Amino acid sequence: MSCTVESSAYRAMAAEQGRHWWFVGRRRILAAMIARLGLTKGARVLELGSGTGGNLTMLARFGAVTAVEMDEEAREISRALMPGVDVRAGRLPDGLGLAGERFGLVCLFDVLEHVEEDEAALRVLTRHMAPNARLLLTVPAHPSLFGAHDRELHHKRRYTRAGLRARLEAAGFVVERLSYMNAPLLPVAFVLRGLDRLLGRERATATGVPVAPVNALLTWLFGAEALILPKTDLPFGLSLLAVARAGDCG
Repeated sequence: MSCTVESSAYRAMAAEQGRHWWFVGRRRILAAMIARLGLTKGARVLELGSGTGGNLTMLARFGAVTAVEMDEEAREISRALMPGVDVRAGRLPDGLGLAGERFGLVCLFDVLEHVEEDEAALRVLTRHMAPNARLLLTVPAHPSLFGAHDRELHHKRRYTRAGLRARLEAAGFVVERLSYMNAPLLPVAFVLRGLDRLLGRERATATGVPVAPVNALLTWLFGAEALILPKTDLPFGLSLLAVARAGDCG
């Protein structure tokens, strides 16, 4: 959230978030994970780096949602999509504007990789965790895959499993779950990213919404992990998913 994303990227995100296989599949997985957390009725839910609001409808099924987003254009798109949701300006690690507020669920969905001071950002979150609250986050995995796609999205890094655990624990979190996700597309990603690097491409291959049959297949493949991840960890995948609680939150 202490990063700059081009305005065109937000417009593209808003146009694609309802149908692109990655957004749709990820929401299915996240909803299944949240359903297993045992949130109390009416729990306060915080999404940081909410972008153009693609997750807000899903999150509103689990409680009262507050969203924090640094970009004004993205906030306006979110408010139009979900008029009843509290969408605020803010950024990590400083400037959240949440003094004294605590939440039952704090969400960072592919946000931490945009933040230069990622450990400091995680440490700030412990101040906003209610008793027994959970942090749910996703990040891109495998530093060796870092390339044109990451540069286009203004990523600072990709994470190893051990590196993400270390950052969470250093920030004061107790890690309850740490799994890979998006397993079926990992071999394809290694091939495509390798070709991009070999050919010196400045734009990543295979971005945007695929043709309908391919998009439907990829949505099914990725979204099927919603049946697996709530019960068991995956040994490989394109992304990492973590569930953690603040160390002093019991």
